[in-house]
Amino acid sequence: MTNNLPCMSSFVKFIQATQQLQPGFEQVVRTLPSVTCIISDGFLIWTQDSADKLGIPRLIFYGTNIFSMTMCNIVAQFKPHAAGGTGNEVFPVPGFGRFKLTADDFDPPFNEPDPKGPALEFLIAQQKAMARSRGMVVNSFYELEPEFNDYWNRNYGPKAWLVGPFCVAKAPAPVAASHLKMVEKPKWIQWLDAKLVVNEPVIYVSFGTQTEASTDQFREVAIGLEKSNKSFMWLVKPKQLQFIGAGFEERVKGRGMVVAEWVDQMEILKHEIVCGFLSHCGWNSMLESMCAGVAVLAMPLMAEQHLNARMVVEEIGMGLRLWPREKVVRGLVGEEEVAKMVVELMEGDGGRRVRKRVKEVGEKAYGAMKEGGSSSMMLDSLIDHVCGVLN
Repeated sequence: MTNNLPCMSSFVKFIQATQQLQPGFEQVVRTLPSVTCIISDGFLIWTQDSADKLGIPRLIFYGTNIFSMTMCNIVAQFKPHAAGGTGNEVFPVPGFGRFKLTADDFDPPFNEPDPKGPALEFLIAQQKAMARSRGMVVNSFYELEPEFNDYWNRNYGPKAWLVGPFCVAKAPAPVAASHLKMVEKPKWIQWLDAKLVVNEPVIYVSFGTQTEASTDQFREVAIGLEKSNKSFMWLVKPKQLQFIGAGFEERVKGRGMVVAEWVDQMEILKHEIVCGFLSHCGWNSMLESMCAGVAVLAMPLMAEQHLNARMVVEEIGMGLRLWPREKVVRGLVGEEEVAKMVVELMEGDGGRRVRKRVKEVGEKAYGAMKEGGSSSMMLDSLIDHVCGVLN
């Protein structure tokens, strides 16, 4: 799991090391009675070689939306940022003139006018493998990003099928009727239930399993949450507890809860008393938030999260943005910004606007997954495509 890497700069080496799995993977596939296709992470380049060797169509999957992939390809192709003076200089996106981005909205090698080195070499190898694959499965739905899906399929490849959001398709865990009274709710749900009784809306705070915020950033968030005087639930990794600062949990006792264990995030977001999500803008989290009808307070930290934040806030309109003190894309988000925007999301006009919008988006997400919805029909089309390749 990449969340166990010492740092994300080790990602390319980790992915390259997975190639040692190839012989065993091929052996397992050969033992299966009938394999229609292989769906693999797009970063696992070697699975395309395996698919070719075994004569099985390969579909690729990335855990992001088609918007961010389209933006990365456009920037790599046209280099609109090459003439810019700094990473924060705004440029219009070719093909989408209304949309303005900066080089700092991208990670290497996309943010570099003249990229070189291992990251670029890995990207090129990845794109060559993509070109040989039979399609791309995307965890999104057409109504959310129609322009970008159409643009991708006209100008790039392989063809993208938007068949999500997957979180809607997840079935609840079965619970035996005889055990219903014996199962105690997790403490974090009990805490939310107590907040519902006294009608104190809660903002949920989480930066995901892979993202690493700096020690300084953690402390600014902690101070901001404390100063906001709003109820919150903050999910952290055990090792991050030390970053929050001595005495924090005691000072916010009763109003704030810090959780350092696994939680069912969707269950939290669906809780009636949760009205906002301060998030790093990982795509799974964004989909879960919109499907739960919870507005986002966006604080992107790495990878394509800055693009996701742009999409959620500026394109979809289901969230508000936290900005660093210098009003630049990347930098330290101060405690005053955290406190101000938590209050705005929970009580202000901006919060009311984005909460209304996210409800609308959530309804479209569920509609896409129903029989006859866009994702349902696109899945049927994808199955026909794969079967057609085999025939």
